[in-house]
Amino acid sequence: MGTVEAQLAEIVGEKNLLAGDAIPEDFTHDEGLSLEPGKPAYVAKPATAEEVSALLKLATEHNIPVTARGSGSGLSGAARPSDDALVISFERMNAVLEIDSDDHVAVVQPGVTLLELDEKTSAAGLSYTVYPGELSASVGGNVGTNAGGMRAVKYGVTRNNVLGLQAVLATGEIIRTGGKSAKTSTGYDLTQLIIGSEGTLALATEVIVKLHPRLAHGATLLAPFNDLDEVMTAVPRIISSGLAPHILEYIDAFTMAAITYTAELSLGIPDAVRDASQAYLVVGLENRDSDRLDVDVEIAGELLSELGAADVYVLEGPSARKLIEARENAFWTAKSAGADEVIDVVVPRSAMSKFLTKARELGTASGSGVVGCGHAGDGNVHLAVFQKDVAKRDELLHGIFAFAMELGGAISGEHGIGHAKKAHFLALEDPAKIDLMRRLKTSFDPAGILNPGVLFD
Repeated sequence: MGTVEAQLAEIVGEKNLLAGDAIPEDFTHDEGLSLEPGKPAYVAKPATAEEVSALLKLATEHNIPVTARGSGSGLSGAARPSDDALVISFERMNAVLEIDSDDHVAVVQPGVTLLELDEKTSAAGLSYTVYPGELSASVGGNVGTNAGGMRAVKYGVTRNNVLGLQAVLATGEIIRTGGKSAKTSTGYDLTQLIIGSEGTLALATEVIVKLHPRLAHGATLLAPFNDLDEVMTAVPRIISSGLAPHILEYIDAFTMAAITYTAELSLGIPDAVRDASQAYLVVGLENRDSDRLDVDVEIAGELLSELGAADVYVLEGPSARKLIEARENAFWTAKSAGADEVIDVVVPRSAMSKFLTKARELGTASGSGVVGCGHAGDGNVHLAVFQKDVAKRDELLHGIFAFAMELGGAISGEHGIGHAKKAHFLALEDPAKIDLMRRLKTSFDPAGILNPGVLFD
């Protein structure tokens, strides 16, 4: 193993290789709540695709498991390394290589954070519109999990906003997929295959992302509802209205109370309205013209009132920003409140009310707490689960996942499977699909070194 360590150091330089007890605890896990940390043997910090290639060749030669790491902000354990693994940290590959204002794309390295990319694109009047709720997350991590976020209702998730990749296979081969053009009909779409594969097929070393014009004017409406079904009935009506909201979020009363308390945020809602409200709908609108935005706000307010909202509040700039930030930080609020797991089930948005009702019933039956919020515009429900007993929690999660799939949904909308949901995924998914995925994995990674234990045993 000393020889391997020396070879790794030769590839990335001694100061960019950590081994054994010198590895900080941060590299042993991501933000998943229910997994024990791993014990990696090495952490390497490459600076180029060629160094990544050399690392993977060496890992394949010596059958060393490899886990890629961006910011470690994932919630399903995909960045939790196997014992004795090599962690490839992309923290040094963090450059924005190009902002192309003509083609509306950016070319970035995987270690670039969303905050860094936002600052660079802002200067060009453009925006990368994937906001998964944690701006310290890396673009490479977004690619690995097909991250989404609140703005997906208008702009889509990562796979809708990545046009091409440079990626390194486990064998060390460097490939390019896609490009700056928005369409292609030339062979298999390897870009989309790698997106969401959670580091099991290839490691992205460059990402070509789609950019959108940054609109100057925005408004946030908050509508409390006395009945959950009314909230879910309102969502398709708002989407079909032509208002094109870029945020359409459902927040239950418990979660709203928790996030506003944590953020020390007063929204000016009368006590009587707040006490009667079961759920809230947050509607974000944007426009390039302030007068047009005002008209949209008026139309949205009238529509929400017609759909049963107890009232409609147009939040001023600081309050609006703080509410959106508090919603984006809902995971941290749940974690600090003692949640034992946070899941991100997705169902057709027309089935959200039925799903949420069933999830709460299952929680009550198991003596568990189940509360949450979600991206109402695309049916992605985030639930915090409070149940210390591991067996009871696993049974509850399995029931929730199974019901979501029965409704035509999926176990995860944007967090991925990782280690945390693998057992449920393998038990509930179509065996023929699982077998096909395994064959694809073998084609990309013959030695099986890339993130073993993620998705598959």
